[in-house]
Amino acid sequence: MQLPDSGRRSTLGTVTATVVELDPLFAHPGDADAMLRLCERFGRYEQYLEERSEVDLGGQYQRFDSASNYIRTGGRSGRVAEPKELAARTSYFRASYAYGDEVFAPGIEAFWHHEGLVAAARRVHGLPVVVPAIAYANVMLWGQELAVHTDVPEFRGANRKHFPQWLMVVMHHSGLFDDWRLPIATGISYFGESPGGALAFWPDGPDAAVHVHEPSHNTAVVLDTDSVFHGVDCVGGPDADVAALRPGDALAWDARRQEWVLRDAAGDEKARYGWPRVRFSVSWKAYCFADADDRDRWRAHSDDLTLDMILTALADDLLARGGAGRPDDDSDFARLLVDTYIHFPAPSTS
Repeated sequence: MQLPDSGRRSTLGTVTATVVELDPLFAHPGDADAMLRLCERFGRYEQYLEERSEVDLGGQYQRFDSASNYIRTGGRSGRVAEPKELAARTSYFRASYAYGDEVFAPGIEAFWHHEGLVAAARRVHGLPVVVPAIAYANVMLWGQELAVHTDVPEFRGANRKHFPQWLMVVMHHSGLFDDWRLPIATGISYFGESPGGALAFWPDGPDAAVHVHEPSHNTAVVLDTDSVFHGVDCVGGPDADVAALRPGDALAWDARRQEWVLRDAAGDEKARYGWPRVRFSVSWKAYCFADADDRDRWRAHSDDLTLDMILTALADDLLARGGAGRPDDDSDFARLLVDTYIHFPAPSTS
């Protein structure tokens, strides 16, 4: 197995990304409405920041890369606020509906195997073999937004379950592991009519102009979110207030009153929301392969990366860039990797 060449550079942002819009997503409006009912039946959504990986490196939380940039810059809008408020605005809620061969939300099948999403994924990467990988819900409350970021990629032998998510992002931005990368197409689908919450994205790279997609019910946009920086503008508009959120808060559906209930870790009620004050989207992710052999190599784990290979290649590349290599402290190493390889777009609301 050949290690990545030190000094290899990322190609992110050098080619305009393909973006496919599906409007409508479902031909029958009732199928789109059924996604809202599925969201309600699933019932409980926890904060994204609660996710964990098997390996810890430096004690950093999963997406400290994008969170640190958001707190430092105020995100796309350049928002000025206390860190506690900024944290509440980005502590949105998530649940997995399907992953690999497992379905956690019965009724997701029509979305999971949607022919329009599969066809769009082929266009995004120009690869014919498409394997749905994950479907998950993002639920954002009034006043929340999504910090500018790129999604967590995957590589043969390395994914978000095993290794820290920020490390996976660094790997892709470094360009050192392209031979192991699994190209993933992401379909972001929208259901409901909450105001605000536009998708901002940079298909031409972080130094080029931002594009803005205004979401509407029963539509989707498909692109390579692992490579394209993107974020979500504030639900309810830039001046919308946000609830005081703390770790352990969860969102649950109250079928009797037809409302979403925000509760703390002890189960005490903090706030209630009707659907117009909640932004609901479902992300569909699929692996894209050049042929069956390429797909089978991934399934057989015949050419996998290891953590030692990854960290050694990154440390060697830091030396090749004229740096001092890997610091002794893993927390310092994590921050150095993020600062070296991830170049965020500048704040802009234009």
